[in-house]
Amino acid sequence: MAAEFLEKGWNVAGSVKGGARTELHDLADAHPGRVEIESLDVTQPDQITALHDRLSGRSFDILFHNAGVADANPRQSVAEVSTEEFVRVMVTNALSPMRVIEGLEDLVPADGLIAIMSSGQGSISNNERGGAEVYRASKAALNQLMRSYAARHAGEPRALVLMAPGWIRTALGGPGAPLPDKRPS
Repeated sequence: MAAEFLEKGWNVAGSVKGGARTELHDLADAHPGRVEIESLDVTQPDQITALHDRLSGRSFDILFHNAGVADANPRQSVAEVSTEEFVRVMVTNALSPMRVIEGLEDLVPADGLIAIMSSGQGSISNNERGGAEVYRASKAALNQLMRSYAARHAGEPRALVLMAPGWIRTALGGPGAPLPDKRPS
């Protein structure tokens, strides 16, 4: 998505967890001065607050949260998964996106957009095969939390989007996904 925004002439401020080099760093190298990289572990509320403090006084047309994790073992049923794994996935995929949105929302003007990446696997009615139960539950929880956020902000003009991109061949989606990864190589 950052590459698409850059192609359209936008500047991008993105965050990465940890110090490892990422594709965002490659984009920053390819677009000097147009990509700003911040360090953020979305599961740490103090880091969200610190990021807000660093960005304070700025305005962003779009706040888009895209961080997420998969189950360590998607074949385990919810009865088999460890409590620690359940908490890790739920905190990363449901609680943390909402904390980021709530913590940074004032940086987005009234005519801006706040968006979160969800997943079709969060659909209750479309779950006909089971599997990836904790991931599915985390995305269903995220969808409900974002719906609650939208209800609380119903009278505001800011656009809110909760989107599911489809099953894409990425590190998270895996090689069996039907949709190609369209990121530049």
